Amino acid sequence: MAGPENDDFLDDIDAAEADAYADEIDEMDDETIEIDALRAERDGLKDKWMRAMADAENARKRADKQRREAEMYGGSKLARDLLPVYDNMKRALEAAGEKSEETSALIEGVELTMRELLNTFKKHGIEPIVPEVGDKFDPNVHEAMFEAPVPGTKAGDIIQVSAEGFWLSDRLLRPAQVGVSSTPA
Repeated sequence: MAGPENDDFLDDIDAAEADAYADEIDEMDDETIEIDALRAERDGLKDKWMRAMADAENARKRADKQRREAEMYGGSKLARDLLPVYDNMKRALEAAGEKSEETSALIEGVELTMRELLNTFKKHGIEPIVPEVGDKFDPNVHEAMFEAPVPGTKAGDIIQVSAEGFWLSDRLLRPAQVGVSSTPA
């Protein structure tokens, strides 16, 4: 049989195999840890990339919306500044009254200029709000300049139109200025 020398030899082999197995396990654990760390880093980078792509898409959509709004409503200040010109031309035509031989060319020129201004307004999405006497007052599109009791009307009826209002696309550029009846019901 084997003597004590052989037993030591077997113990040495067992110890060597155990050490090699432990080193292999340590090495596998290090590799596994490294792989897991790389996967976590990859997932983090992928998440950051997806968020950056979403941010870029949102910025593109926001810029596109702002561009459309600027295109649609960018001229509102100029349009608002031209409304008194329209009002003055309308008053001039009302004051001119009947055409006579002397005033016919002047009135015709003012009418043509007024038509051209209205065509330009229409071309740029500016539409007039033309309330009529007797219409119901709407605070969303009318501005009450005064209230007065007028017989034969109901409270809230328009009794006079001072100035027309205007829309710019779907936004109110200027409310129509009106007088409103305050006759009690």
